[in-house]
Amino acid sequence: MRAHEIERHANRVTSAQLALRAMLKRQFGFTLVELMVTVVIIGILAAIAYPSYTQYVLRANRAEARAILMESVQFLERNYTTANRYDQNSAGAAITLPYLTSPKTGTTPKYNITAVYGSAPAQTFTLNAAPTGVMSGDACGTYALDNAGIQGNSSGTLAECWGR
Repeated sequence: MRAHEIERHANRVTSAQLALRAMLKRQFGFTLVELMVTVVIIGILAAIAYPSYTQYVLRANRAEARAILMESVQFLERNYTTANRYDQNSAGAAITLPYLTSPKTGTTPKYNITAVYGSAPAQTFTLNAAPTGVMSGDACGTYALDNAGIQGNSSGTLAECWGR
């Protein structure tokens, strides 16, 4: 009888062994439904995030163009203190703006920076940042800034275009 009990005990399967067998039988991977749910979730997130990101990039490009306009105003004002005019330096040579495009570096300009001076001797100026490339057709259009600090743009409102 003792041998019979030993054989019965050997054939007994523990719950840990059953769980191990179930795990080994289970196939690993994802079902098509799980993959489709994941794709739908990623699609929804992309549909929300991409337009927001695009608007952020446009605002950043506009802000950089405005910053370059401000730097150019400071450059012209420093020149004015020595030459008493905006279009020439104290030696009588024509002034060239330090930056003619926005961004300052890179191969693809987003804005072209130009200066328009008043009649000689140039006591006034207007700086313009005209959108080009990916910024063509921008809602704010061409930015303008003059020697009196008056801001302007060819389309959109001042609050929308200069405020953000």
